[in-house]
Amino acid sequence: GRAYVREKVCQEYRMLGKENFRTLNIIANSRKYSNGTFEEISHLVREIVSLAETCCADGADPSCYDAGSTALSVKSCSPDSPFPAHPGTAECCSHEGLERKLCLAALRHPPQPLPQYLQPSDKELCQAFRQDPREFADRFLYEYSSSYSQAPLPVLLGSTRTFLSMVSTCCISQAPAACFLKEKLERKTLSLLTLTSNRICSRFSAYGKDKVSFSYLASLAQKVPAASFEDLLPLAEGAAEVSSQCCDSVAEDCMQKKLLEHTAKVCTVLSARDGRFADCCKGKNLMENHFCILALPPAPAPKLPEASKPTNKELCGKEGALHAARSLFELARRHPSLPDAVLSKLYDSSTKLRAECCSTKDPSACLDSKRKRMEAELPALLEEASQLCGQYNELPFLEFKKRLRDRLTRTEPEASPAQLERLLEQRVSFASTCCLPDAPPLLCASKV
Repeated sequence: GRAYVREKVCQEYRMLGKENFRTLNIIANSRKYSNGTFEEISHLVREIVSLAETCCADGADPSCYDAGSTALSVKSCSPDSPFPAHPGTAECCSHEGLERKLCLAALRHPPQPLPQYLQPSDKELCQAFRQDPREFADRFLYEYSSSYSQAPLPVLLGSTRTFLSMVSTCCISQAPAACFLKEKLERKTLSLLTLTSNRICSRFSAYGKDKVSFSYLASLAQKVPAASFEDLLPLAEGAAEVSSQCCDSVAEDCMQKKLLEHTAKVCTVLSARDGRFADCCKGKNLMENHFCILALPPAPAPKLPEASKPTNKELCGKEGALHAARSLFELARRHPSLPDAVLSKLYDSSTKLRAECCSTKDPSACLDSKRKRMEAELPALLEEASQLCGQYNELPFLEFKKRLRDRLTRTEPEASPAQLERLLEQRVSFASTCCLPDAPPLLCASKV
């Protein structure tokens, strides 16, 4: 209700002070409207700070905040609103009063598929900083926070604070180059945490907890195909738990603490299984170890006996989801080059299949007919995706493109040169975006 919202904002404003409150709002709104312009975000932040400054002052009229926030919502709904444009605004503006305000407050832009922020050179940083320190700080907070909009708020706060402190210290130092080098080394763990947590939480917001757990399981299965389902499942569930506890948490060190505990577990279980994991886990810095594990390419496919398929009764039983996950795990470890986007599509199909068939009168007949169709269509798709990503990850780019063109010329003899070019570009675009370990999940789901 009204009082709670006012109390919450005023408590934050008094606790942080005007400048920190302003900084926090630039970060929070740049994350929230990650494709809003700098001018739109600045305008919104100015209004929010002004509202808090006026209505949280001692002796302010209790109705001040309510009237001010109502005026803000009216401004948001005007056709020439200066705030970040959002497709859901019109729907919110059809409501009145508190309902409209809560609806507008809940709007968010989907995250940018890949971080766009490029750090300028030290010289350029100092040039911009000296010109106008405040404008420099605001613009940096906006660019960095909208680029890493899925990293938890405390991580972004820490990362931006230390970056701005580094710039203001080193740009007035007698030896800027040495100063930047030292500060960047000290910031390394925090930079990696921002990068990694943005990636983890992007996947979590796109997939949800169960699917994130499967995605992590499949990735480990491809990196350590010799490890068993029983070894890897608890690690995958642990990773999903870190996401669900820390991505929206405002606790200062949730992500760092839980992620490091999780990395230690992964190292304990898998170092003895795989030399590459043992190498990644040697370092003293657990954050760097985690980053090293994430960057490991899949291992070559081992010679494994044919996997047993779950029966219809198992798929529709109490442990159905577990049997389906085991079956997809077996598929992932036998096809190390299959990208996450294809595996997660198979996970969706498998979930949908069980939902459709297990509630019918004759689940077995339903599952058998769907399975027949899958067995006819799936091998070609798996082969195509495996070959595409396998070659993309192994070959230099021009060689990859040349082989792909040769293959398409052979497999699509009827296609005109223009159609061939289109097919080639489509596959190159898929490979260069979706065959990577940090592929953006929503964008790649649409490309599959």
